[in-house]
Amino acid sequence: MTANTALDKLPKDPTERMNQLFKTVALEQTIWLLVDEHGSVLLTADEDDCVPVWPTKEHAEQWATDEWEGFKAEPISVAKWKSRWTLGLEEDELSVIVFPDQQGEGIVLYPDEFEFELQKRESKRR
Repeated sequence: MTANTALDKLPKDPTERMNQLFKTVALEQTIWLLVDEHGSVLLTADEDDCVPVWPTKEHAEQWATDEWEGFKAEPISVAKWKSRWTLGLEEDELSVIVFPDQQGEGIVLYPDEFEFELQKRESKRR
């Protein structure tokens, strides 16, 4: 499966999408968000407010429609994520929803869990 796969062709299983995201992020060292002048898009999942993350610019941009029209895909380096985003999300009591599908379904991780998974996948890459 390539990074440019359309959302409707993505694995239905959220675990498979999560694995795809971490594999791509480990190679590219970039996490993609959707942002506007006020900050990142937020989704609510399992009663948690979550920042959705995607493995590629193209996947993030496919979400920039309807209520999120005008949002832009923004790359965040893994180094920047670790130095700022994990702590910032924890302080704001936000979680991460990993590579959501068109219905907004995905695996929800706490920021420290997401960073742990990043580190685990990076160490496998070495």
